[in-house]
Amino acid sequence: MTINTAMVIGAGQMGGGIAQVMAAAGHRVYLADSDPAAIASRLEFIDGLLSKDVAKGRVDEAAKTATLANLIPVSGLTEAVKCDLVVEAIVENIEAKTAVFRELDVICPDRTILASNTSSLPITEIAAATARPEKVIGMHFMNPVPVMKLVEVVSGLATAPATLADIRQEALDLGKIPVEARDVPGFVSNRVLMPMINEAVYCLYEGVASAEDIDTVMKLGMNHPMGPLTLADFIGLDTCLYIMEVLYRGYADSKYRPCPLLRQYVNAGWHGKKSGRGFFNYA
Repeated sequence: MTINTAMVIGAGQMGGGIAQVMAAAGHRVYLADSDPAAIASRLEFIDGLLSKDVAKGRVDEAAKTATLANLIPVSGLTEAVKCDLVVEAIVENIEAKTAVFRELDVICPDRTILASNTSSLPITEIAAATARPEKVIGMHFMNPVPVMKLVEVVSGLATAPATLADIRQEALDLGKIPVEARDVPGFVSNRVLMPMINEAVYCLYEGVASAEDIDTVMKLGMNHPMGPLTLADFIGLDTCLYIMEVLYRGYADSKYRPCPLLRQYVNAGWHGKKSGRGFFNYA
């Protein structure tokens, strides 16, 4: 199936990035969010990013204009009736996601593929909220979406081979590299990444080294572009905690137990860069 028209639900950092790369690829993209101010802010942010790309010679002015023209702000989901693909990129919460998928199942025509950008939740369970589980798939982009090449493609138990093939091709059309993963908690990316971050938090919790030195060890010793505690701050400590809890519940293995310090920071409202304070101070 050729994908020409899409909807991205959620105008946050991830949803906005997904919408941007789809619009740049020539798709007509509805960017949906219940908060019009969030959409306006995200479109302004995308405009700024594209202006920087023009200034650096990465794209020309015509490409910028075309990308912005392909982005259509909407406050509801009714325009999904026109879409070949809908990508959900809302809060990482199974109840919220299944509610959206139930609504989309009623609105969208049979041809529409319903994808979730979930980073850890079960695609099979999300698909079960619809009458078309064969058309539901995971499409986990990496942050920041316009820069990162990977898309983790996750099939649920009922996902049809044709749906998988269409989404693999869509990822390629967006200039991304699709990697298939089984529908298990955390898939590959967060099953590996989050325990590493959690162990770095334990090192801080146990006084092994300072936050700065823990990050320096991983950057200079392991050649990571960003230390794990800084990365956690950028992801959001609340998101990191939620994913660790998904892993802990999903595998019932103590190696996924969230560090008490991570939980304490989240309870204090120290969620990382977005709140101005995490393992580092951004105020």
